Amino acid sequence: MEDINTIYYNDLGIAFKWKRCAAKDFNKIQLVFKNTGLFLTQKELIQFSKNIEQTFSKIKANHSKLNNDIYSLFLLEAPNAHISFTMTFSELKKIQDLITKTLFLLGLNSILKKQNVKHN
Repeated sequence: MEDINTIYYNDLGIAFKWKRCAAKDFNKIQLVFKNTGLFLTQKELIQFSKNIEQTFSKIKANHSKLNNDIYSLFLLEAPNAHISFTMTFSELKKIQDLITKTLFLLGLNSILKKQNVKHN
């Protein structure tokens, strides 16, 4: 864990940046969950978040009682349209938490860096 800067983690996975990586990959975020690793830009993380929201919208439209579908599997499209994941409702909530809080912390870090530059 010495080679990474953890951004956020929960029961499902972790989001982090590598301390050492190629210059072209410096701003990418490693997202690891369910035995899967995705190396994404912030823009791709935002798209993934939108895909999660779309999946929840489909679930609400097609399932009137989510309590009966707690063990059902739902299809979540990755930022790359060629990849999809099957997840339970609980896993969808956890991946939503992982990505939402990662994006929040990336934004907060960016604001703090800008404020620090202004004061120096």
